[in-house]
Amino acid sequence: MKHGSLDKAVAAWLKARTALVVEPWRAAAFPIIRDLMVDRSAFDRIIEAGGYITAPTGGAPDANIIPIPKPVADAAMDAAECIGCGACAASCPNSSAMLFASNKVAQLAALPQGQVEAKRRVVAMLDEAKALGFGNCTNHKECEVECPKAVKITNIARLNREFIKATVVSNERI
Repeated sequence: MKHGSLDKAVAAWLKARTALVVEPWRAAAFPIIRDLMVDRSAFDRIIEAGGYITAPTGGAPDANIIPIPKPVADAAMDAAECIGCGACAASCPNSSAMLFASNKVAQLAALPQGQVEAKRRVVAMLDEAKALGFGNCTNHKECEVECPKAVKITNIARLNREFIKATVVSNERI
């Protein structure tokens, strides 16, 4: 095949294809800034609502003061893999931020340092996600498929357990 006929074949193939449409992420909570740029600060607001622990300031304690079993530490590290890119919410038909929020909740819930604020954390983070316009998870698993860090949806079950412990079991809304 000569070079000219290859160009014609490629041109014919391209012409036969439908147009390629590139669009920004579809989640309503990610407003478009311009072109293909979206504002993902909604994830920051979810973290600000409860994705942290409070600790007394002062000198840094020895890292080995609170022994943490390896399986627990591994579970916390696996949950911490989420990079907050937003691909999960963008790929979800419900624009759910559950994969993102669940990893932050699971990371802190696994560690003893995160137990003190566990009830307040899960309720505050889910309330903030709802207020920002994120939907609920309905197990489409598209978030898991699109996640660049291959984070699994198993932490969503952990998030749901933490939420039930915080609201139904304690019978109070924090």
